[in-house]
Amino acid sequence: MEGLRLFWKNRSFLIPKALFTCFVLVCMATGSAFAQEGSGSVFHPNQEVRVTNLPSLTASSANPSAVLATALETVLRDKAICCGKDSALEDVVLSAPPSLRELSSKLQGRHVLGDGRTVMVSADYVPQSSISPDLMISALVDQHAPLIEWKSHMYVLYGVIFDETRYDDGRRQYAVKKLLLMDPRFSDQRRDVEFNRATDDWGKVQGLLTLAVARQ
Repeated sequence: MEGLRLFWKNRSFLIPKALFTCFVLVCMATGSAFAQEGSGSVFHPNQEVRVTNLPSLTASSANPSAVLATALETVLRDKAICCGKDSALEDVVLSAPPSLRELSSKLQGRHVLGDGRTVMVSADYVPQSSISPDLMISALVDQHAPLIEWKSHMYVLYGVIFDETRYDDGRRQYAVKKLLLMDPRFSDQRRDVEFNRATDDWGKVQGLLTLAVARQ
C-alpha cells in the first residue's frame, strides 16, 4: 500500500512537469514559425520612380489631334519622328484615332522619315483589365513614359508612387498608390495630375500604350 501511495505521489509530480515541458516546446515551435514567416520579406513603403528630362510641351489647342501630337512628341523626344511637318508619324497624328487601341495599330510597324530613312515603331497597347504595377514600373525604370487614357483624356504617365515588398527568394511585389500624369493640354498648374488609387475610379482608365522606336 505504501508503494502505491509513492507511485501516485511521483506521478502527480511528473504530470505538471510533463505538461510544462510540452507547453515550452509548443511555444518554441510557434515562435519559430512566426520568425520564419516574418523574416521572409522586407516592406518598402512610398517608393517612387520617374522618367527624367521629358520636354515641357503644350498642345496648340484642345483638338484631339493636337493633344495626341504633343503627347507623342513628349514621350518620343525626337521631332524627326513625331510629330510636325515631314515627320515619320505626321500622317498618323493627322488621322488621330479615337482610342489608344486603334492608335497602337496605326503606330505599329515601319515609318519613313523626311530624309527617306525608316524607323520601326513598337506600340504595345494594354487594356485596363491587364495593366499591372510591374508593367508601369518597368517602363518607367527604363525611362519610357507610356501614354494612358483616363476619363477619355490622353495623359503622359511619367511617374509612379508605390509600396514594394521584397522576398528572400528574389520576388518583388508592388502596390501602386499614385500615378503621376502630365496633361499636354495645359501649361499651368493643371498640367500636373495625380491618379490616386485610394480615391479615383480605376474603372475609368481605358488603357495604356508603351512605345519604343528603333532607327533602321
